Amino acid sequence: MAIKYTLQGLLIYLTIAAYFAAFIATIARRQKTGQGLFLGGFFLALGSFIYRWIHVQHVPLQNLFEVFLSLGLACYPISLFAKKYLRIGGQWAEMLIGAFVLFPAGFVFHAEPQRLPPALQCWLFAPHVAVYMLSYVFMAMAAFRAFEQLLTKPHPHRITLDPEQATYELAAIGFPLLTLGLILGSFWGKLAWGDYWGWDPKELWSLVSWLVYLGYFHWRYMFGKKYARINSVWALLGMAAIVITLLWVNLSRLFPGQHNYAT
Repeated sequence: MAIKYTLQGLLIYLTIAAYFAAFIATIARRQKTGQGLFLGGFFLALGSFIYRWIHVQHVPLQNLFEVFLSLGLACYPISLFAKKYLRIGGQWAEMLIGAFVLFPAGFVFHAEPQRLPPALQCWLFAPHVAVYMLSYVFMAMAAFRAFEQLLTKPHPHRITLDPEQATYELAAIGFPLLTLGLILGSFWGKLAWGDYWGWDPKELWSLVSWLVYLGYFHWRYMFGKKYARINSVWALLGMAAIVITLLWVNLSRLFPGQHNYAT
C-alpha cells in the first residue's frame, strides 16, 4: 500500500474524506450537512475522473485503478436517483460505498498511465465497462439493503421502502444493466478475438454473477416476500459473485486469461 503524492491522489483522498464525513454527519442526524458533504464529494470525484481522462488521453476505464475511480463517481447520482424516483432512503449506505470503493484507487492500485492495447481500442470498450460499473453500484446498494433486512425487524410505519423491497427495486434496475454488459462484452469479444464467447474465467464469472441474480428473481417471483431473508441471502450471494468477478478473477494467478490484470 502506497500513498499517492500527486494531484490525482489528493483529489481521491479528499473525496474519501468527504464521503466518510457525509456518512458520519448522516448517522448523527445532520441530514443537510451529510447531503452537502456527499454532493461536495461527488464534485471532487468528478474532478478526479476528468483529470485522469485528460492525463491518460482516453476514457479512464482501462484498469482496476480507473474502474474503482469510476465506481466512486457513480455513487452520488445513483443514490440521488434511488431517493427521488424509487423512494429508497438510507443514503448513508451510498456514502459508505463511495468511501470503500475509492480506497483501492487511493491506496492499493498504481496510477501510472497505460496505453490502450489493441483489444481495448474498440468502440465497445467504454459502453461495456461503463454499463457494468453502473450495474455494480446498483447491486452494491441492493446488497447493503439486503444486509440491513437480515439485521432488522419489519417496521409497520416505515415511510420509505422496507429493506427487502428496496433490495428488489435496486436489483431490478441493476440486472438489465448487468445483462447489457454481458451482451456488449460478447459482441466486443467477436470483434476483438473473433468469437462471441471464449470461456475465459472473467467471462465465466460474469455469467455466474448473472445466473445468481437470475436465481434471485426467479425465487422472489415464486415466493414473493414469504421468505424475505432468503431473498436477501440471494442478493448477497450475487454481490459476492460480482466481487469475485471484479477482483479475484482479475488479480489471482489461479485464473489466467485474457482479462487477467496480474499477467
